[in-house]
Amino acid sequence: MSNIKKKLRRELNKKTPDQNITVSQESNALKDKAVFLGWITGLLLFISLLWILTTPLQTRYLLRTVNNVLINNNDSRRLVSHINAKPAKADLLGYWFLMLNSSDRMFVFTVFQDGILVPLGAVLNDEGKVYDVIPLSAHAVRIFNKLPESVLRIYIQRIENSSKDIFRGGRQ
Repeated sequence: MSNIKKKLRRELNKKTPDQNITVSQESNALKDKAVFLGWITGLLLFISLLWILTTPLQTRYLLRTVNNVLINNNDSRRLVSHINAKPAKADLLGYWFLMLNSSDRMFVFTVFQDGILVPLGAVLNDEGKVYDVIPLSAHAVRIFNKLPESVLRIYIQRIENSSKDIFRGGRQ
């Protein structure tokens, strides 16, 4: 009786060649997916690290570009240095700069209008109030007058709130 059971178990445990092929194909597909996921994760990690490490270089080029725009527009204001401010999670994306021979600050940011990013600079006084918004490209000059006043007011309000949080809240 035990011999019959052993033979049955052996027969049941035997795999057909079709089963072996299916298992190896599934494991190869799983390995391919894991390698692809590893590549994507590695690329995202590399890009994130590159973005973080090149931030000082980006801000230096942005400072030079904005100063060139101000020179071309015969504006006497100049940016001096980047302010390394830590914004809150809900703050606008942009960079803070100090202005030359002034206690004013400029926040350089972009507005998405007509499918194009429009670079703008908001100049703030000591009290953290925006008193001037400057278009920073030829396209921005053309689009600036077409921007709805409500959209501009929303951006100005968010910049002023962020300025209060960063410079008076001790997050600098």
